[in-house]
Amino acid sequence: MSKTMDAFEYLAEQCKTAIAGISREDRSGLTELILSANRIFIFGVGRSGLIAQTFAVRMVQMGLHVNFIGDMTTPILEKNDLLILVSNTGKTMSVVKTAKIAKKIGCHVVSITSDPKSNLAKTSDTVLLIKQVDSEEVHRRAPLGTVFEDATLMFFDCLVVPELMDRLNITEKNMRARHAIWV
Repeated sequence: MSKTMDAFEYLAEQCKTAIAGISREDRSGLTELILSANRIFIFGVGRSGLIAQTFAVRMVQMGLHVNFIGDMTTPILEKNDLLILVSNTGKTMSVVKTAKIAKKIGCHVVSITSDPKSNLAKTSDTVLLIKQVDSEEVHRRAPLGTVFEDATLMFFDCLVVPELMDRLNITEKNMRARHAIWV
């Protein structure tokens, strides 16, 4: 087997284990929060932010009202908005500060993190844990939160189908009609 395939199989297994820790109730709860929200805001920094942005794009393609915090056209959060934050450590200062501000406003704050004792988790109304095994092998083969990031991307993609698309009665054709077109 090639080194690349070995790495893929290792990461796939680590991600499967990490996602398995999210209960059916937590998945359903997040689905309900998303579907009942008037406006959804999402935020993360670095690679976690990129993963958050990919989920924001999918939600926009499903016709949901979504904004990524930090974009120039993002409106201010208001009471009863939904805020989804992504941070492996739950310690990223701008993410934690955003959670605290949102809580004061009256938003429902959801965090996707690996640390249930982090400041982000403590500030959030809903916490979904994506835990990676903490071992020398993981740090060597998947450094700097790779398992968290990859597992979060897979979790979000798996939430789109079937949870969100089925509930919204959305097809790929519907989503394609909202896909960005560059001429």
